[in-house]
Amino acid sequence: MNTTSSNRYDAIILGAGAAGMMCAFTAGQRGRRVLLIDHADQPGKKILISGGGRCNFTNLHTPPERYLSANRHFAKSALSRFRPEDFVALVERHGIAWHEKGLGQLFCDGSARQIVAMLLQECAKGHVELRFGHGVRELEHADGHYRVSCGDEVFTAPSLVLATGGLSIPKMGATGFAYDVARKFGLAVIAPRPALVPLTLGNDDRLFQTLSGVSADVIARSGGVAFREAALFTHKGLSGPAILQISSHWTGGEEIGINFLPQTGTAWLIEAKRTCPRSALRSVLARALPARLADALAERIGLGGELANMPDRSLESAQRQLSDWRFHPTGTEGFAKAEVTAGGISTDVLSSQTMQARKVGGLFAIGEAVDVTGWLGGYNFQWAWASGWVAGQAL
Repeated sequence: MNTTSSNRYDAIILGAGAAGMMCAFTAGQRGRRVLLIDHADQPGKKILISGGGRCNFTNLHTPPERYLSANRHFAKSALSRFRPEDFVALVERHGIAWHEKGLGQLFCDGSARQIVAMLLQECAKGHVELRFGHGVRELEHADGHYRVSCGDEVFTAPSLVLATGGLSIPKMGATGFAYDVARKFGLAVIAPRPALVPLTLGNDDRLFQTLSGVSADVIARSGGVAFREAALFTHKGLSGPAILQISSHWTGGEEIGINFLPQTGTAWLIEAKRTCPRSALRSVLARALPARLADALAERIGLGGELANMPDRSLESAQRQLSDWRFHPTGTEGFAKAEVTAGGISTDVLSSQTMQARKVGGLFAIGEAVDVTGWLGGYNFQWAWASGWVAGQAL
């Protein structure tokens, strides 16, 4: 098959998610002829399901320290050049109402569909051409041009952008395509793993698996970091924002610590013994925790009877256990339940200024395909917008 002049572009972008659409319209509105390709039949599928359908489209606070990467400095350039307020300004230009839910997290008042519609309108302004529902059959690079076979056509461009994301949520069409292409062109890939994902528990913690649906405000710790948010017990183990955050830092075989009563002081049980000596441990715990969780914790601690009859040293031991309860996760629920993918195309082979491969002319990688993973709460969308924007400025 031969390409015609109508099939020649300045840039071909593979993947019509958040990063891909951002990159496409940024380049298109700079006068570049851009083709945006996605194997899915519609763009922005992950955007549509994010934030419970309302899209947590950014976070007001996105310092580079809240992103995981083998190179913790890599994200600084893009995040400083395209900031949350820049995306909020775009949202407001399109008349999309939004609100802050907490911890700097911004959501649409209406629907995530508004964000997808906004991105498509911006692509239209940049005269971006769209091809949906056709996967890439073949990809070659020769004579300074990339040849992309898609459907029955062949498209060429001097620049190719990998924006097909990671392995998370395969039911939405996620694949390792970006990693395969990166390896094809000699780019290093750091082993992808599930992140922002529920953790599973084994038989040693079976007692807690009976608490499915119970949640509590906790401090979760792992890998030298700690997050205070809600933890949720599931029939498989642990989930909720605090656990999802910790999962990105957790590696197999490690323990995680949970402080079930972060609002209490170090001697609160001794004080409870003085103020309500006739109370049982489970009833004292139930004043601060859901009753089912209080029962389970008291059962595991094994202190029965009235507080008045318990030695102070036993209560002090219980306090320490409740403030650093040790769980031994057996694993995660995998990419099927992971919100994002950690790892990916190594930042060592990319320019932080442009997202272009250092040794492969015209090849770019952006968004989740790259080894940059943000916290829960709009951080990964902001990375998608920022990395897509800087690449679009360089095309």
